[in-house]
Formats: sequence, structure tokens, C-alpha cells
Amino acid sequence: MSNLVGSGAGRLCCAHEASPLHKEGSNARSKSRRRKSKTGRSEGFSGYTDWVLVSIHGLKTYLDLSYRRLLDVLHEMPRIARILDLEGGQLPDFTTVCARMQDLKMPLWRDFLRLSAELHETGEIQAIDATGMDRVAASQHYAKRTNYTFRAVKTTALIDCKTGVILDIHCSMKQLHDSQVGWQLLTRNLDKLTKVTADKGFDWELLRHTLRSEGVKPVIKYREFGWYAVANNVLIDDTTYHQRSNIESTFFALRRKYGEIVRARTWFGQFREIVLKCAVRNVELALNDVNG
Repeated sequence: MSNLVGSGAGRLCCAHEASPLHKEGSNARSKSRRRKSKTGRSEGFSGYTDWVLVSIHGLKTYLDLSYRRLLDVLHEMPRIARILDLEGGQLPDFTTVCARMQDLKMPLWRDFLRLSAELHETGEIQAIDATGMDRVAASQHYAKRTNYTFRAVKTTALIDCKTGVILDIHCSMKQLHDSQVGWQLLTRNLDKLTKVTADKGFDWELLRHTLRSEGVKPVIKYREFGWYAVANNVLIDDTTYHQRSNIESTFFALRRKYGEIVRARTWFGQFREIVLKCAVRNVELALNDVNG
């Protein structure tokens, strides 16, 4: 059992070592204002560099372990500790790992997601859709006591239909309209898009016009309020549109592998947890492609 777990975690860490994230992180660390040693430890806040903490959080998500149990497992994995530039006695306390999850800013986690997506050769069709990630796995009494009035995080994902890679996500605690979220998500990823397929929730003529002006073909169903919309839906290429089902498969795989529930207490911690799950899934898909 320990050999199996060690093998999987080793694959994840080795992929990190060879990935653009590690290289880009190395350049950023060399330019940091904080004076750092040659190991994964630094003289800055908490004594550990950001990339080490991000890697440990990625392992936690991949292995589905608690913070305390994860550090116990890492003590038995000297190869992974060496990749992290840490010796067994230098591993951070589980409370440090937990606290730094809240302190690391969202741009860092988004960089992790972006770099994990760049490990793949994407296709020409992308899909966008929304789902809800449950916030708590507790009783209604607990939810009321902690003022959890909205029980899910609205998560909108943009994926590549060929590989199933998650290119970007948007998280919200409010029930924003899909077309408004789609505008934010698609316009900041125009360089990654060729054809975009989406359901009627993303029906907005201004969004279609903007995508076409940038050379992106929108395959978005119309809401049928009249004959014009019905006629346009008939003209849509069904083969391309039905590629949208790939995003449903991605949501299912994400929940099954990494859990249906986000466990962070704060809303920003929950957003980072979701981004981390998506990035780890991208890395795992890359490893599966490499190993056949």
C-alpha cells in the first residue's frame, strides 16, 4: 500500500520538477526580495518557499489525506522530500501548511492552473458550463450556526474538449447569470479559443459578436423566444455542439476523484481549493498521457 501511494505521489512531484511551474517558480524565487537558502526553506514568512507549500498542497489533494496524515506520509517518502529540497527533519508542521493555504494569494494558484494546462496540446473545440460545488458536509444546525446561507460555490469552467483539460475557472458565492460569467471567462482567454460551445444559459448576442471579432467561432444555443432563434438553432453544427458533453464528464471526474465538497471555512479559501483541484487534475492527466 505504501509503495503504491509513494509511486503516485512521486509521479506528481516529478512532474512538478520538470514542469514550467518549477522553472518559472525558480526564476521568481531568484528575484524575490527575501533572502533564501539553497533549500526549500527561506528566511521569509513561515520559513518555507511558496513553491514548496504549493507542491505539498497538490500532494494533499492528489492523495486525499488530512494535513496531519500527509506530513506523516512525507516523513516516509525521502525521495519526494529531496525533490522539495527538504530533509525529513525540515518538513513543515501541518499547522504551517494549513495556515499558508489561506495566506497564498489567488494569482499564485491561478498561475498553477495556467501552467498545468500548458502541459497539454489542446484541440480546436472548447466548452464552457457551470456547476455547484457543495460548501459543507455538516448538519443543518452547523450550517445555521456558522451562517452558511448559500450551500454551494457556483463554479464555471472552460475546458478543452479534446483532452478534458481545465483551462480556466470562475468561482462565485452569488448566482450570477451564466452569460455575465461567460463574458469574463471567455474574454480573458481569447488566445486559447478556436471554437466555443455552450448551452442556452450563455446566450448573449454581444458575447457572440465579440468572439467572432476575435476570430473565435461561437457554437452557443439560442433561447427560443421566436422563429429567429429556432432557425439559428437548426443551423448549429450538432457534432460540434454535442462536444459540450465533455465538460459534464470533467465535472463528474473532478467530483469523483477529488471530492464533491470544499472544506475551507472562508469563501476565498474555498475558491483556492477548487482552483487547486483543477490544477492537480490537469497534472494527473499529463502524467497519464506520458505513461500511456
